[in-house]
Amino acid sequence: ALYSRTEGEFTRGSFRVKGDVVDIFPAYGDYAYRIEFFGDEVEEISMIEPVTSMKIDTLEQAVIFPANNFVTTKERSIKAVSQIQDDLQKRYGYFMEIGKSHEANRLKQRVEYDLEMIKEMGYCPGIENYSRYFDGRAEGMRPFCLIDYFPDDFLTFIDESHVTLPQIRAMFGGDHSRKNILIDYGFRLPAAADNRPLKFEEFEEITGQTIYVSATPGDYELEKTGGVIVEQVVRPTGLLDPPIEVRPIKNQIDDLMEEIQLRMERNERVLVTTLTKRMAEELDKYLNRSGVRSRYIHSDVDTLERVEIIEDFKAGSFDVLVGVNLLREGLDIPSVSLVAILDADKEGFLRSGRSLTQTAGRAARNVNGLVIMYADTITGSMKETIDETNRRREKQLAYNKEHGITPKQVETKMNSLVAASSSKSQRAYWQLDEAPSLLNDPVLSKMSRAELEEAVQAAKQKMEEAAKNLDFVSAAKFRDEMWKIKDMIN
Repeated sequence: ALYSRTEGEFTRGSFRVKGDVVDIFPAYGDYAYRIEFFGDEVEEISMIEPVTSMKIDTLEQAVIFPANNFVTTKERSIKAVSQIQDDLQKRYGYFMEIGKSHEANRLKQRVEYDLEMIKEMGYCPGIENYSRYFDGRAEGMRPFCLIDYFPDDFLTFIDESHVTLPQIRAMFGGDHSRKNILIDYGFRLPAAADNRPLKFEEFEEITGQTIYVSATPGDYELEKTGGVIVEQVVRPTGLLDPPIEVRPIKNQIDDLMEEIQLRMERNERVLVTTLTKRMAEELDKYLNRSGVRSRYIHSDVDTLERVEIIEDFKAGSFDVLVGVNLLREGLDIPSVSLVAILDADKEGFLRSGRSLTQTAGRAARNVNGLVIMYADTITGSMKETIDETNRRREKQLAYNKEHGITPKQVETKMNSLVAASSSKSQRAYWQLDEAPSLLNDPVLSKMSRAELEEAVQAAKQKMEEAAKNLDFVSAAKFRDEMWKIKDMIN
């Protein structure tokens, strides 16, 4: 299984032994397993938090997969080693011939070390860079993938195809560029270039019959289908695409503040898109200073933190989410009734027809959905989005009228993405020394307005002190406490 024993840092792919207790941290998981023995018998199996060793759950059984799993026959391994040695000699000679002795020696040292590992253990770090030899592929031949195991008549669905297809196209180019640098400087053999993603043409060849799913299909999809599109604009709930209003840029922030206040009174949420990350952060600061609970999200925010921010937004921990280009595909939040697009007439990637249509669609899950574009002129992209939205609304209205459907908003359950992966570990942390919350105090409901305002100031002071001490978990709790007391005042 190639798990390594450690007495120091407990990391993925390692295990430690303390008396009759064995802790194993799987290479693929977020939690570790603790196996307690009584002599030769297993007494207890439990799931633990790797950092604190706090017990999360007691298990009847645990399935632990190998840390490194590369299975091949001994004969194929011997053949692969021989081919790698031949290619090493050729590449070493090439580097020496052109006067790159440093690169030649670097490559020789690296590959010979890998070969020793393969001979002794059947595996080496980065063995995927030698996959061509083990797979028996010719140079330049595409790698095998999951699709090769599918039957001949399988059907491929490509969701949000206007985004997914360009990503598939870019995968090979990015990988090829990086691998060439490693090869040219003697870090890898040329065979490493064959450990790669599929080229777009290869992907297209093996997928066969395909359905592209997108509210804004790209030029490639339209060309492949000959312009024939199956529209699904009618929703079972009867909800309509949101109306779009265009308002002048002058005083756009003041106008936006008024609209936000209206939504806050109705306990609805607001999405705001800006052109730059800096604008998003500055607007977020302004909104918070103005008493609006706001957060920002953009590509500089850590991926897991983005998920947490969106979950908090759904839960109503704050009312306004400010972003740049992430508030588009897949962000379906029924409580969002307003999407505000600042500087909508600044034509470009972020304000193209497809981008505007996708952004506007975030308000299509709410009965009171509205999109406001702040602009001084109507650009071609804006006109395209407005015309397409109005066309869809007409179809939806006609269908609802014909079938007597009244638009009904969907109430979604809070199935947290974060909770599935971290709720147990959070419980293990927070049970250590969690301070009693002021919100649990029964006296709070009997306080006067002045006393509640004092409680807000006290919570704010604690929040700032915790943040100053870099205790951001406590700071976030005091922040939520402060907001909830403010809600009680209002």
